[in-house]
Amino acid sequence: MTEVILHIYDVTNSGNEKTNNTIMQINKIFKDGIGFGGIFHSAVQVYGDEEWSFGYCEQGTGVFSCPPTKNPMYTYRESIKLGKTSFSIFSINQILRELSREWPGHTYDLLSKNCNHFCDEFCERLGVPKLPGWVNRFAHAGDAAVEMAGNTAYRWRQAKTEIVSASKVAYRFLSGVASNNAQDSPGNSATEGPKPQATWFKNLISSGAKPSSSELENRDEETTRQQRKQDEETCLRSNSQHHV
Repeated sequence: MTEVILHIYDVTNSGNEKTNNTIMQINKIFKDGIGFGGIFHSAVQVYGDEEWSFGYCEQGTGVFSCPPTKNPMYTYRESIKLGKTSFSIFSINQILRELSREWPGHTYDLLSKNCNHFCDEFCERLGVPKLPGWVNRFAHAGDAAVEMAGNTAYRWRQAKTEIVSASKVAYRFLSGVASNNAQDSPGNSATEGPKPQATWFKNLISSGAKPSSSELENRDEETTRQQRKQDEETCLRSNSQHHV
């Protein structure tokens, strides 16, 4: 049995002293102050004088090692004993070879596949508890926000598509009604009543807009004028037939 140790660093590799100081302040407030979390790098030590972690590179594996607590890119913060593993050195080397193939450097992602995610998986394979929640909480929160935003955008696009589809169906239905009325209606076409107009459905299909109040008022006025004209013509024909 050998101890598995987690080494934690403040992420201070931005190359900008002001940014690095800001990160240190964030970690001090959110981790040391309220225990929520912060912006951290982590590495796992098991057997020997090396710690193992994961980072970005364009080619090859992103798994790398360095002397414990001595990573020159970050500021060492603390170490946590996670428990003991029963795996032999040979078995652990085999696990590391597998992880090296499965974690290429170009797949690194700050929110969804970072050094803390790697250490979580390494610890799981070693049979010890995963990292404390506060170590990677900022990344989890950011990843959840990105996923939520993506889902919201997808649902909006889906709803918009369904609205347009429903509008097309309604437009075809009303067009069919108008066509049937035209075929079934007796008499001269000059004496026919107003046909249903579907202009606002066309507008909805093309631009997603519904008819304005002025469009509805104009359509009602036109319908009233046509109906009055039809009534007058019917009355004139009736009077003419009576005098004959």
